[in-house]
Amino acid sequence: MARKKITDAQKRIAERRVARKLALFAIYQWQMTGNKFEDIYIQLQYDDNYSSDFQKADTAFLHSLVNCAINNSEKIDTLIKPYIDNRTLDQVDMIEQAALRMSTCELLNHMETPFKVAVSEAVNITKKFGAEQGHKFVNGVLTKLIAQLRTVETQANNKQK
Repeated sequence: MARKKITDAQKRIAERRVARKLALFAIYQWQMTGNKFEDIYIQLQYDDNYSSDFQKADTAFLHSLVNCAINNSEKIDTLIKPYIDNRTLDQVDMIEQAALRMSTCELLNHMETPFKVAVSEAVNITKKFGAEQGHKFVNGVLTKLIAQLRTVETQANNKQK
C-alpha cells in the first residue's frame, strides 16, 4: 500500500515541531551550563544525539527561538515573571523555564504562528519532557502572557466566542 504524500503545510508543521524540541533542549542546556549560543547551536548540528533531528528541523525557526531566548533572556524573563505566581524564575522547573522562554520568543517574533498553536506546542512539549503537572503551569502562564503580547489576536478570538 502506497503512503499518502504529505503536503507542504504538514511538512512545515513537522519541521517546526522538531525545531521546538531542539530549542527546548538548547535553552535547557544554556540554563544549566551558561554556554554561548554559538556553541550550543553547533552542538545541535553535530552531536550524535541531536544531529538527525537537526536535519529534520526548520533550522531558521530553531535558530530564531534559541537566539532570542539566550541573547534576550533579561527581556524574556521580565515578560514571564509577573505571571509565575509568587515564585522567582529560579524556583520554576528547568524544563518549564525553557518552555516558557521558547514560547515567549515564538509569541514575540513569529506572528505567523497563531497564539493557540504556540501555547499548545509548549504544553505538549512540557507534557513530554517536564514534570508531571508542569504543562498546566506552562499553560497558565502563557495564557496570561498572550493577553499582553497578542492583544489584537486575543481580542479577535474573544469576539468570535
